[in-house]
Amino acid sequence: MFAQPVDVADAAAVQGLADEATRRFGQVDIFCSNAGIILRKGLEASADDWQRIWEINVMAHIHAARAVLPQMLERGDGYFVNTVSAAGLLSQIGSAPYAVTKHAAIGFAEWLSITYGDRGIKVSCICPQGVQTNMLFGEKGERKGFLQEGSVTAEHVAAVTLEGVADERFLILPHPEVLEYYRRKGQDYDRWLRGMRRLHDKVMQEFGGIAV
Repeated sequence: MFAQPVDVADAAAVQGLADEATRRFGQVDIFCSNAGIILRKGLEASADDWQRIWEINVMAHIHAARAVLPQMLERGDGYFVNTVSAAGLLSQIGSAPYAVTKHAAIGFAEWLSITYGDRGIKVSCICPQGVQTNMLFGEKGERKGFLQEGSVTAEHVAAVTLEGVADERFLILPHPEVLEYYRRKGQDYDRWLRGMRRLHDKVMQEFGGIAV
């Protein structure tokens, strides 16, 4: 076991991590891509804001695949476990950059599975709603948004993830209700959008636009 700080937005740094892990252990069997940030902004987000969140929430997954996919394909076996968000399946009230980048992360993971799944490459996306971390509560544990209700612990997410990886499921859902929300979205998109607009209005009134 070893720990190495890495800027996941830096392709060379991610490649260096993969190279060091391969040197120490012989190969990389599974790559867990867990970094992510949120910006509570809409159209007022600057180009730099968009670039930063894109680099971490999307490009980090791409850098990981570029770094270790070749050796996985050579062996005919490998696993990518990407932490995404239920926002990648649904949306994120109060944060356009988060909603967009999480949808993109799901799209890339789907592409990986479609393109390389028959060559031994497995992919899972962890898509929780609220998780009891500083992103949800803040460093002092203060209430920050509507997802606090129904939030789960990081330990719960870890346990559900281990089960999902053992079953090789693409979607790992620590909040099972997300699957039903996703089904409703697909069954009647316009109705889903109307419901989300009502939720948006409620969040704006009760939480001042902070929806995490």
